[in-house]
Amino acid sequence: MDLSQPAELRALLESRYGLASVGDLSSWQRVEMALEHRQPDRVPFDFWAVPEVWRTLRDALGLPDDESVLRLLGVDCRMVTTRYVGTKARRLPDGTNICPWGTHRRSVTNAFGTYEEYASHPLAGAESVADVLNWDWAHPDDWDVAGVRLLCERLNAEHRYHLRYEVGGIFEWAWALRGFERFLLDLVEKPTIAGAIMDRFTDIYVENVTRVIEAAGGLLDMVYTYDDIGIQEGLLMSPRMWRRHILPRHQRLNRAIRSAAHPVRIMYHSCGAIFPLIGPLVDEMRIDVLNPLQPRAAGMAPGRIKDEFGDRLAFHGGVDIQHTLPHGTPQDVETEVRNLCQLLGRGGGYICTSAHYLQADTPLANIVALYTTPREVS
Repeated sequence: MDLSQPAELRALLESRYGLASVGDLSSWQRVEMALEHRQPDRVPFDFWAVPEVWRTLRDALGLPDDESVLRLLGVDCRMVTTRYVGTKARRLPDGTNICPWGTHRRSVTNAFGTYEEYASHPLAGAESVADVLNWDWAHPDDWDVAGVRLLCERLNAEHRYHLRYEVGGIFEWAWALRGFERFLLDLVEKPTIAGAIMDRFTDIYVENVTRVIEAAGGLLDMVYTYDDIGIQEGLLMSPRMWRRHILPRHQRLNRAIRSAAHPVRIMYHSCGAIFPLIGPLVDEMRIDVLNPLQPRAAGMAPGRIKDEFGDRLAFHGGVDIQHTLPHGTPQDVETEVRNLCQLLGRGGGYICTSAHYLQADTPLANIVALYTTPREVS
């Protein structure tokens, strides 16, 4: 296969899963069956990637837009977004920028692409809860939800997909404003300051997601929340500290999602070795789907997780981005994807995709292998 020929590559993808008519079910039906722990015609697939990967695929396939890429890859899910209309986001004279939530970032370029890192932490100097509350916070009105229903209808105009809306992290965005080390110390030394920052984010998220679900008018299928609470070898904090500070805020957010105008499922993201908290995520946070199943993190063997929680939790992700996708061969990728589909996809309960954004150092051949591997569970 000559990957330098867009027509040949498009033909390959179309011959596998790149046509909406391929398969017995619509994408929405396929995902819903999987999330109900019933076996669909094949394992549903999703896609997430850094901008450089999107650009590589558009160029390689000779396609004008991202939606055309998703269709050729046979992706069953779509993201729903709102339009930012606030004034907080801006570029500063020194080339750094302020994001819509007020974090201060700078662009850093490496051999493969460009990332953003924190340039400073605007709430690093806050000494009291009053300092936190008096800061210039983002507001739910900064995001216009008026076009959400129209977007849902447009995405589903020719083929019904499973539609998801992303809500930010509570712990992650809080420490982004305060500083990572400072915030972890605050959880012990100044918990009222840490709590005030997280509460403000929770307040905004609750209002935002409630508005989005209502505006979608029943066309939205899932809400995606996140907070990285694990690292490669373990948790970022003790389960006791997580229960005291992080869990209650996510429970409040999830209660709002559950009680919104229309029912949706909840997917939660945390990288790292989070096996000790998967049970509480299901039983106490009441999530439906766990992402991203970082396979090389300690204790995160997919088979173990499926055996322990597969009857009450669905999974999203799993394909290794630390070694297999960037450094393996296409055959390595195919073998891993086949194994995951057979293991996690048996009896439903799995949406296959990379275990985080596909990174810019991922060879095109490996991305093609990921999306052309057989998805049927034998």
